[in-house]
This record gives sequence, structure tokens and C-alpha cells, in this order.
Amino acid sequence: MSFTCWVVFQENRLQSPCGTIAVKQNYFVRQLAKILGLLLAFCWLSQLAMAETLLLKSSKGVSFQLNKVADGLGVPWGMVFIGPEQILFTGRNGKIGILDTVSGVITRITGGPKVMHSGQGGLLDVAVPPGYSQGGWIYFTYSKELQGKGVTTLARARLNGKRLVAFQDMLITRSASTTGRHFGSRITFDGTGHLFFSVGDRGVRPNGQDLSTHAGSILRLTLDGSVPENNPFVQQRKALPEIWSYGHRNPQGIFYDRKQRRLWSIEHGPRGGDEINLILPGRNYGWPVISYGKEYWGPVQVGEGTEKEGMEQPVKFYVPSIAPGSLIVYSGKAFPAWKGNLFAGALKLTHLNRVEIDSSGRAVAEERLLEGLGERIRALVESPQGWLYFSTDSGRIFRLRPLENNQ
Repeated sequence: MSFTCWVVFQENRLQSPCGTIAVKQNYFVRQLAKILGLLLAFCWLSQLAMAETLLLKSSKGVSFQLNKVADGLGVPWGMVFIGPEQILFTGRNGKIGILDTVSGVITRITGGPKVMHSGQGGLLDVAVPPGYSQGGWIYFTYSKELQGKGVTTLARARLNGKRLVAFQDMLITRSASTTGRHFGSRITFDGTGHLFFSVGDRGVRPNGQDLSTHAGSILRLTLDGSVPENNPFVQQRKALPEIWSYGHRNPQGIFYDRKQRRLWSIEHGPRGGDEINLILPGRNYGWPVISYGKEYWGPVQVGEGTEKEGMEQPVKFYVPSIAPGSLIVYSGKAFPAWKGNLFAGALKLTHLNRVEIDSSGRAVAEERLLEGLGERIRALVESPQGWLYFSTDSGRIFRLRPLENNQ
């Protein structure tokens, strides 16, 4: 069965195949329109569950179509293109696969690490450096068990047919904890021989301000795992040399914008206070001393307030929390209106978050796409064609691509 559906939300009307509703300036009419709008949204959501195509439009007038391309994948935590139409993905349960985005066929890959699949831990991110070619190094993060504790670990391997070979741990971070949460674990590359990856505070707040642990930090290494000589804490005896920035809670999204030469991160706050940060070497991003979030046990601000000398302010913060699971900077040609925008998957508030950034690195606008989809959006990746693919905690992978009239 084939099905397409328009759901367009504008200031004074709701439009769908079922008709257009004019919303007059009357409270009761507006409330009725909202209810009808939800019913119209349910129309396309029920069809999407049956693997059909949706035609949608953003508030900026960008038309796009949404397709489900895979299902039944557990929790696909990381994704990366290793060919024009091949996504290598990791499942938090330790499984690895390659998705053919045209046929939908999935090839299972063996040879991955033994992971501590507990709480938020498991097999986490996967990434390849710019210029990757078949047989090159593929980088992974995962939670490794050491004496009953989970440790964020960076590793790499090569793909040979349907098997990973030469698998090696590159850095078993100093971040052991029994909490089972806040592993961080996203990977990104600067294109000049360095990689960055994040480590959450592991559920132990003081770690964020402790330079003798990797927890609560973003780390920088060369592609072979050695420490660059110009890392900011190399000369400090009591600090770990891999640390690039610190004062982080749980950065589950980092991305290096090679055009602007900017490293971005997005991290979970507690109850409110998710942050987008522009990451600079040696800087302290405040957790847990300052935060825009509140304690889980009551309406009390975390830490000492929202600002303190010597600690960085976020480019953007979210109250309430959206629970960000990933971050990319869009650079493709398929959606020219979105070029240079930040995209983040929202887990708690179940949408695709788009943030416009000006030339000075300030957040100037936000849009929440696919709010009616009801999916916890986990990983994001841009295809060679400039299309967006995202995974969800329900085990699905979706494709978002433009309609012809965008060109």
C-alpha cells in the first residue's frame, strides 16, 4: 500500500488531506483546532507505523519526505556512512550491522568487543575519519567491564568482509563507576589528524571538576591514540594529558565543523539545563558548580547558580530538558536553507531539534521538527547526498530527504 500525507502547520490554519481548518481569534475555536490538529497528526502517524512515506513541511517552508528504512534493530546508538549507500551501525546490545539504504538489507558484522550492556552502557558510537576508504580504521566507543565497573573505552578495528579484524583498545579511560550511566561516548574528527570523544561524569558529580579523571571531559587524541603535544593540560602534573575541556555532565553529542573550525557539543542537564557548547581548549564548562538545571528531588537549583567567573556559558540551554542524544552540523546541498545549522536528536521530548547559528557562533533560532512522530531520536548522520538519517530507541532508522520543489 502506498500513502502520502501533508500535515502543514501555519499561524492560522491546519492543512491536511482531510481539509484545511481556519483558526479564528476565538479561544474555543482555537482549542477545537488543536484537537483536530492532533487527530490529523494521528492520521499520518498511523500510516508511518506501516512503513509508508510522509510528505512534510517545516515552519521555514522547507518541504521534505520522511521514510522508514529499517526496523527491529534494538537501540541503534551510532551510525556512520562507509560507502555511498551503506550505513555501519552499532547496537547498544553489542550487535553491529551494515544497512543498505536502497534495498533495506542488513548484513550482520562479527568481531566486535565484549561490552558491559547495563544501564546506559553497551556498544556506543562508531565513526570514521575524513577520507575513509575500504579497509581503513573504524573507531568505536563502548562500556568495558573492569572489576565489575563500567569504563568508557575508545577502540578501533578494520572491516574485512563481514568481520571486524585487528580490534584494539586505544584508551581505557579513567572513568570507572558502578552507576551505569553518563558514559558520553560520541566521536568526531577535525580532519587534521585528531579525534575528539566525550566521557560523561559517570553519575559522580565531583568528576566534572577533577582533572585527574577522564570523567566529565572531552578528550583529544591523534588517530593512533597518542596524546598531541599541544593539548592544554600536557604540562600539568596533576591533570590527565588527554583532556581538551572539562566541567561536562554527559555530552552525548559532539561534532567538529571543519568549515568553521569549531568543535560543538550538546549535553544532558539534570532536570532542565541541557546545553549546547562551543568547545575551546582548556576551558571549564561549569558542571556541577553552575547549571541551568534543578535537582531531581525538588525545585532547587543545582550548584551555586548559573554563572561563575572562569566558567563558560552555553551557546544555548534548554529548560525543560529535551534530553539530547546526538549532534551534527549540516553541510550538504540537499537542504540549502539548513546549511550550517545544528541538528540534535531529542530523546525525552521526541523530536528533531534544529538550531540556527550566526557567523559569530551565537544561537539565533530554534525549530522542533517531527514532534508528532513520538520517537526518541538517538543518532544522526548526513549521507553523501546531503540527506539526514536518524535512529530511534525503538529500533528504527529513518531517512529525511527533500522534495523536488526545494531545488
